[in-house]
Amino acid sequence: MQDQGASAPVVVVGAGIAGLAAARALAEAGEEVLLLEASDHLGGKLRTSEVAGVRVDVGAEAMLNRRPEGVDLARAVGLALEHPTVASSRIWTRGALRPLPRSLMGVPLDLAALEASGVLSEEGLERVRREPSLPPLDLAGADVSVGDLVAQRFGDEVVDRLVEPLLGGVYAGDARQLSARACIPQLVAFAERGSLLEQAAAIPTTYDVPVFAGIAGGMGSWPRRIVDDVSGLRVRTGVTVRELTRTPSGWRLVVGPTTAPEAIEARAVVLATPGAPTARLLAEVAPAASADLAGVEYSSMVVVTFAFDVSDVAGLDATGSSGFLVPPTEARRIKASTFAFAKWGWIRRAGAAAGVAHLRTSLGRHGEATALQASDDELVAWSLADLAEATGLRARPVDVHVQRWGGGLPQYALGHLETVARVRAALPEGLVVAGAAYDGVGIPAVIGSAQRAVADLLAHLRDLPR
Repeated sequence: MQDQGASAPVVVVGAGIAGLAAARALAEAGEEVLLLEASDHLGGKLRTSEVAGVRVDVGAEAMLNRRPEGVDLARAVGLALEHPTVASSRIWTRGALRPLPRSLMGVPLDLAALEASGVLSEEGLERVRREPSLPPLDLAGADVSVGDLVAQRFGDEVVDRLVEPLLGGVYAGDARQLSARACIPQLVAFAERGSLLEQAAAIPTTYDVPVFAGIAGGMGSWPRRIVDDVSGLRVRTGVTVRELTRTPSGWRLVVGPTTAPEAIEARAVVLATPGAPTARLLAEVAPAASADLAGVEYSSMVVVTFAFDVSDVAGLDATGSSGFLVPPTEARRIKASTFAFAKWGWIRRAGAAAGVAHLRTSLGRHGEATALQASDDELVAWSLADLAEATGLRARPVDVHVQRWGGGLPQYALGHLETVARVRAALPEGLVVAGAAYDGVGIPAVIGSAQRAVADLLAHLRDLPR
């Protein structure tokens, strides 16, 4: 074990999008950076796989286009963005695929569209119509769950049939356990001012830029581009960090198997790993932060990607739909299906060249272990059965791919913002954290957490000798 002293690099642990963004930003700031990843794969939940001869995303397929962090980083590495088609999404509820009315994460913003959709019963609609007569919510700074807040304003039916399926897609969580202040702060601000329906009139129905963006060839093609053209950045995969301790000149990380440990000295460290491994590494150097992070629960999910013969999906194509969401009250196996061939032009073109069309299903919500315990064959069969009942699609797929994301999405429980503040305050100088466990699970928010971590670290490094 050799102490590299002032020549030691800044070490970034974890090569998901947070770690990649942090490593690149540090290298661009002139730091020598070593990026360590336990798996053999860069990008975390950004991943493509070949399905019927076409590489498609089997993890995250898009990012918000109206936050700058993600699209700016994609453009910085020379990638062209592509936006979804105008195909609309549906809700599979009350025995039919129904139009998804305009909403803020499921909270209705257009009463006429909601009435026309048929998503709610007449009793549910009447409860929504009374919302403008309710007084503002007086939360006095307290946190409240998304589900409880929406139920107070609109009733349980809106929570069950609209909010739950939309939150299920983003967090794979339970609306009545997720923090409104952490997940949808805009909703809290509206509710504290008064009627959400009345304030909805001020939210534009059209925008100058699309809501979402993707990358032709898949979001999974992005990670390698982030690290390929930056000097001063080394990447090591297949390296598990087992220990983190302080030294007089910075930090020491112990990596590799227990039978052949390797010590790496670092001037500073970025932990861009999920909550549980981060908590383990912080146990000795920041025990309070470790305890808080160990309490952050995660949900698991599965993405099943199908390729069908183009002729078999002609009926789906004619609907003009990009897929559908499924409320948990419907007791179906899948929670959503995306008609990728209808949503993304690049996927339609690539599939057509091979005579196939791609679509995918997702399964798994917080507290549900069934999805990850099932075999691949069971997941495929459940998906096909639900697709057949929802859409009438009964063809045999040409190819299929099952991607499991165990512990993939952190759950922002009540008090999450305070938890994150305590974690950051408890970290010693020269050690920062980034990732989906902190400021948002979407790609731009995760990159934003990396940018914040890098800014804090660079301020510290400026005071250290080189």
